[in-house]
Amino acid sequence: MILTQEINFCDPVGLFRGFSDMPWAIFLDSALMSAENRYSFIGIDPFLKLQSKHGQISVNQQVCSGNPFLQLKNLLKQYPLVIDSNLCPFQGGIMGYFGYDLCQHLEKLPQPLIDDMKFPDISIGFYDLVVGFDLLLKKAWVFSSGYPEQDNLARQHRATMRTNFLLEKIKSQTARSPLSFSGITGEIQSNFTAASYQAAVGAAIEYILAGDIFQVNLSQRFSAKLSACENLFGLYERLRLVNPAPFAAYLNFSPTYIISSSPEQFLQTRKKQVKTKPIKGTMPRGKTPELDQAYAEKLLASEKDRAENIMIVDLMRNDLSRVCENHSVYVTKLCELESFSTVHHLVSTVVGQLRTDQDSIDLLTAVFPGGSVTGAPKIRAMEIITEIEQYARGPYCGSIGYIGFNNDMDVSIAIRTLAIQNDRMVFQAGGAIVADSDPVSEYQETLDKARALIQCLDQNL
Repeated sequence: MILTQEINFCDPVGLFRGFSDMPWAIFLDSALMSAENRYSFIGIDPFLKLQSKHGQISVNQQVCSGNPFLQLKNLLKQYPLVIDSNLCPFQGGIMGYFGYDLCQHLEKLPQPLIDDMKFPDISIGFYDLVVGFDLLLKKAWVFSSGYPEQDNLARQHRATMRTNFLLEKIKSQTARSPLSFSGITGEIQSNFTAASYQAAVGAAIEYILAGDIFQVNLSQRFSAKLSACENLFGLYERLRLVNPAPFAAYLNFSPTYIISSSPEQFLQTRKKQVKTKPIKGTMPRGKTPELDQAYAEKLLASEKDRAENIMIVDLMRNDLSRVCENHSVYVTKLCELESFSTVHHLVSTVVGQLRTDQDSIDLLTAVFPGGSVTGAPKIRAMEIITEIEQYARGPYCGSIGYIGFNNDMDVSIAIRTLAIQNDRMVFQAGGAIVADSDPVSEYQETLDKARALIQCLDQNL
């Protein structure tokens, strides 16, 4: 059962302003809306909160040891849900992030030398109360599953109470202007200089020439100190203005905040139909229409960028085949151009049919982390990433999104993402290194990708 109440459509961003300072409030935002990416979701006040660090799992502050993926899988089984397929696809379930360093639970990998931010490896809430928006049809609904109650009458009562609670909060909200952002203190710092990043690219190329790998994704990490600990949704709104993205998100896990404008869909499941859209290949946007078109044509003609993309497509096909029906995995789009506010990308689409004995958690663990942010072969690439980058990636290059209680899933790759802990902020930008990579160009590509994040921190915006 699920209680559904249609409400008057309104701007999801404006509505979320009134919830953004609530701990564990989440906004999944199709800020760059299309027919394919037309839904946004707000989740508040989860009935269960799961976090983990190095295998120490906290479930509503009760701590145990183990694999957080398995714990999550077992918990999700307790809350089955049949949704109305005529409405938006998420009507209750889990929302949050899966950090890159969860790869430690999937493969035997070296630990990063430095973990100064100490982000949780995973932060997931179980949401029985969700607002869903269909941005194309201009419709909106409040959904309540009544969980965690298991008795039907108790669930129905809780669903009614929770729906009324949320409707009252929506009704009592007054229009609020975009929130302000106080800025940062001092300069943005990087863990690499131009010379040291170029040397790191050179070291990666040596591994490629030695036959260890074909490709590896290396990143540099930027950091800054916030001038005030405040409601950070104002910063999200600035980033949304500078760099609207199809898989944008704001996660308030105070004192951890995630602010994302990701262009990349990692995994989607709809009734066992699986889709992934790896990005590999980047050019900056031009300052004039003529230059912009020239960059786009250069990217489409680039044998190097196309080869990078095809390598990752092959990796994703192999990963999906671990949990999909035989002969169901195939490529529907290869190296197509997609353009965003600061960069052009090459994007491919791979689809498959999830086996009947596999669920979304099985799919996630089979493919995580995404090949576009590791390299190929994946395990050796991740070992080299740990050696060269040295810092724990945290939320960066993990995943953000939802898994419904009906087992449908939509998660992004956490790139173009600010991760905040207390008064410190970090963000990373990287690129694929292959045998013929040019270290100077690769360094510039990281700056191109970081441009929108740096720009949104400019107080003169």
